Amino acid sequence: MRSSLTPLGPTVSRDRIIDTFPKWYKPDASLQLKEHFNEQVSAACQRRNTGTVGLKLSKVVVVGDLYVGKTSLIHRFCKNVFDRDYKATIGVDFEIERFEIAGIPFSLQMQWLEDALRENEVGSCFIFLVGTKKDLLSGAACEQAEAEAVHLANEMQAEYWSVSAKTGENVKAFFSRVAALAFEQSVLQELEKRNSTQLQELKEVHLRLRKARDPLAWAAVSWTPPHPLHTNGYRLSLWRRTCSLSP
Repeated sequence: MRSSLTPLGPTVSRDRIIDTFPKWYKPDASLQLKEHFNEQVSAACQRRNTGTVGLKLSKVVVVGDLYVGKTSLIHRFCKNVFDRDYKATIGVDFEIERFEIAGIPFSLQMQWLEDALRENEVGSCFIFLVGTKKDLLSGAACEQAEAEAVHLANEMQAEYWSVSAKTGENVKAFFSRVAALAFEQSVLQELEKRNSTQLQELKEVHLRLRKARDPLAWAAVSWTPPHPLHTNGYRLSLWRRTCSLSP
């Protein structure tokens, strides 16, 4: 099944279609050990009822020191190329990669900027710690480096991945994981916003129904007490009733 929403830009390529929830790199390096999309998210996708999620961009911010492989990682995933003649990236570069997740179009904007973390509130995004040069280590040295990286990721409350921008190892799997988690969070936020709006509407309808069923109970909201000289039984008892029944 495919979404009825129009994707942002060109058609999604087959290797960007995600139908099942992407798994982690290592269980002890992941904060999300579930193997399926959230049930509410899956239901919304099946009904094609994800709101504006398919029409928005989610941002991936890549930060790190010079020569760690930020640009190479992005270029390997977006363009499937690896440039041996490295030139330091100055300023801000952007790439937009389009996915189809559970039948819904979804786009990631990848942006690398040294002070980007200052622009995001703590806890408002997923954090990943990525080793970009897996091809340089093997055997015991690789295991040792990854053990240290996993320990650091746990301290950072981040998910750890080891990839190789040179060979492409784990690059697609990593970004598929990023896209799926970002998509799921976006859908959940959309559903929460929608539920909040519907709840407010229900409260307003309930209020109108209560007023319609017993107008005297709400008369005190807009009525003022009768003039002191009007002390006939009917007027006085009516005013007392409105006061006693008002919430």
